[in-house]
Amino acid sequence: MTARAVVTGIGVVAPSGVGADAHWRTVLSGTRHTGPITLFDPAGYPTRFGGEVPGFEAAAYADNRRLVQTDRWTHLGFAATQLALADAGLPERAPDPYGYAVTLASSSGGNLFGQRELQRLWGGPTRAVGAYQSIAWFYAASVGQLSIHHQFKGPCGVLVAETAGGLDSLAHAARAVRRGTPVVIAGATECPLSPYALACQLASGLLSEVADPERAYRPFDVAASGYLPAEGGAVFVVEELGHALARGARIYGEVRGWAATHDGAHTTVDADGDPVQYARAMRLALDRAGVGADLVDVVLPDALGVPRYDRSEATALRAVFGDRLPPVTTHKSLTGRAHQGGAALDVATALLAFAHDTLPASAGPDDVAPGCELDFLREQRQPVNRLSLVCARGFDGFNSALVLLGAAPSSGGEQ
Repeated sequence: MTARAVVTGIGVVAPSGVGADAHWRTVLSGTRHTGPITLFDPAGYPTRFGGEVPGFEAAAYADNRRLVQTDRWTHLGFAATQLALADAGLPERAPDPYGYAVTLASSSGGNLFGQRELQRLWGGPTRAVGAYQSIAWFYAASVGQLSIHHQFKGPCGVLVAETAGGLDSLAHAARAVRRGTPVVIAGATECPLSPYALACQLASGLLSEVADPERAYRPFDVAASGYLPAEGGAVFVVEELGHALARGARIYGEVRGWAATHDGAHTTVDADGDPVQYARAMRLALDRAGVGADLVDVVLPDALGVPRYDRSEATALRAVFGDRLPPVTTHKSLTGRAHQGGAALDVATALLAFAHDTLPASAGPDDVAPGCELDFLREQRQPVNRLSLVCARGFDGFNSALVLLGAAPSSGGEQ
């Protein structure tokens, strides 16, 4: 039999709060947690708002030696992993090192650390960078640091596909489980809030420049103007089902199907305006999960907040589901867009929804933009089939979709 991959631990460190409970409260309340950027002075930039993790104290999750060697993005990873392991009831150090692995996604690496060191190089009196610059900025730094600290020596790796990577990491974890690794740490965190990182995002022309954090990021809305950047994300314990059952672990849900496509190999949009490869990723994920599109309880979309991308995503969803479109819910406007960390956060929302037997209402849109007509969930409801489809699009053509089957409330439990 093919090994089944289930999620037994969730660790959230995001603008919505530290811990799964805090995130779930934010989702239910619909409270926005975007505001002025404080990690550096954004004066002079057209975008000065974003999502930051409130009250985050890195020293609570790592010793000073590791903190000075790493970037804030990795600090967030230390915290989310520790929370996920504790939630799963697993020790921080692997009892069987080669039975544990780490596979996280990364988008831009250690921005704040790299910014500081490059400023020292070009403007400081020493005209040099610190010894840890060579490893702290590297996109695989979090995977390396976590595998060393926790002594997880199984097949480790890093996925780089911008936002889509947050879903790809769970797919990679499920494949590792099927190949014989009992426990895999998956998910992603991000911290794209530094002068250089913000400048890079501004160059894309996709950031919102609206000077009101309550209105700046509004996916699928007539007032959509782009996205707000954010830090944070979520980390999961993905475990082989038999291994989880043998130790009496709580199970949030199962990774049932996934798919990744890329726009570069084919025409991005067909003659009818269908984003072919994005829709194809959704169909493949459903096919591989062995479920019909009509059984999906809820869709969590990419929700970029850029009008042309929102319309394209809505077109893809209609192409897949036709006139039986399931409810759609998104909460990215509450936190900002944390790139691959945001996709992982959507996975956490879906799994917590099943654990609490509640599909949460969408945080908007208030006034649906033309071409974005979807069945946005306006009030809470109970799931029926306990199936969700989480979708993500990475810049430069990456598309990913993930099908999750939630555990029954009696085994999923309350957080």
